Amino acid sequence: MLENLTERMARVVKTIRGQSRLTEANTQEMMREVRMALLEADVALPVVRQFVERVREKSLGEEVATSLSPGQALVGVVDKELTALMGGDLGEHASELNLAAQPPAVILMAGLQGAGKTTTTGKLARWLTAGHHSQNGRKSGKKKVAVVSADVYRPAAIDQLQTVAQQAGVEWIPSDTTQKPLDIAKNALDYAKRQHIDVLIVDTAGRLGIDEAMMAEIQTLHAALNPIETLFVVDAMQGQDAVNTAKAFGDALPLTGVVLTKLDGDARGGAALSVRHVTGKPLKFVGVSEKLDGFEAFYPERMAQRILGMGDIVSLVEQAKHKIDMADAEKLATKMRTGDKFDLNDFREQLGQVKKMGDMSSLLDKLPGQFAQAASQLQGGEAEKQLRRTEGILNSMTPLERSKPELLKASRKRRIAAGAGVTVQEVNRLLNQFGQMQTMMKQMKKGGMGKMLRAMGGMKALGKLGRMGR
Repeated sequence: MLENLTERMARVVKTIRGQSRLTEANTQEMMREVRMALLEADVALPVVRQFVERVREKSLGEEVATSLSPGQALVGVVDKELTALMGGDLGEHASELNLAAQPPAVILMAGLQGAGKTTTTGKLARWLTAGHHSQNGRKSGKKKVAVVSADVYRPAAIDQLQTVAQQAGVEWIPSDTTQKPLDIAKNALDYAKRQHIDVLIVDTAGRLGIDEAMMAEIQTLHAALNPIETLFVVDAMQGQDAVNTAKAFGDALPLTGVVLTKLDGDARGGAALSVRHVTGKPLKFVGVSEKLDGFEAFYPERMAQRILGMGDIVSLVEQAKHKIDMADAEKLATKMRTGDKFDLNDFREQLGQVKKMGDMSSLLDKLPGQFAQAASQLQGGEAEKQLRRTEGILNSMTPLERSKPELLKASRKRRIAAGAGVTVQEVNRLLNQFGQMQTMMKQMKKGGMGKMLRAMGGMKALGKLGRMGR
């Protein structure tokens, strides 16, 4: 997201190194670059003007600390203003989902057709059920969640939500197209009270455009349900259109937050900066893939750091914590550290742990800019594909073959290659790489890091990595 802005910022910072303070002259070029990058990213023009003016005012004449270059100081100003622009100025916990209500806490989902409301309803329900919700910075525990569809117009909308609910492992409250949306909502609320549901999420009808009938219907639903959260779901691919849609919904409903979907697509990302400005409401969640676990709470300061190429290591660690079995990970780490019979079965399990983290592109997105770029280059931009091919080769082996790779002679390799849909050369390459990994582990066990680096031509390798980092 906003990679163009990240690249432009990096170039500008390099040009003003060595100067003692930020002045009109050495910030003018940077302001021009930022303005162009934001416009190219589809950020609304009024937002761009306000942002650039605020950064310019705060940058001029700012003293540079002894530990900072003017470029670093400038990035600090932009970081603060980006964070504020995306909701950081609304308070520390403004982006949290508010569930402080007598159960069931009702969440009303609003937005245009095709924005991803139904899928987002399932993702949010799964997220709450998994216990990711925080109130005032503290985890509030797993929630009992039910979902219902009040969309009686779109073909198969109700069936779609039923399917998504089953995949998410949450309760689906039946409804059908012969019912009125208001009756569906009232019946669902009554059911949720009787069944002691913690959170009821109501998926509403969307339209292909904003019209009075749609707005009147959702206003009626809002009055009947009195939701604690009314979330506006907007497609990041909409660009400037997202601003007009957000304004219309903001005028019709007392929105409490925004969910931005499809950030993993070809979106230029401007909607993330524009929608919050137009609605005045915080971004609360982002959808980062089509999978049900491709859903993240939104943190303005973390997103600002990602835009500026600083990465989002905190979110990466949290993602690992939630999705990886720490006991298994520790067991694997011990085997790798001691070189104790680490075989291809362990390697296959390690790949499984990596897959649990989510798609590789979303992981690389959270790394600081230079490391993400280096990692993507190392993988040739095909990390996901390579991971699947490696897993296919390992799955085509028997458990015995994975524990004793020395058994893999020509005929077995041909069988494995055919089963995985790859060439025998790729099987050999994997086995060679694994052999090198085992050698490194043995060196580490015998003589520590120094011997291991010498065994792999360490200084040369580090030199290459250093050049990549630059």
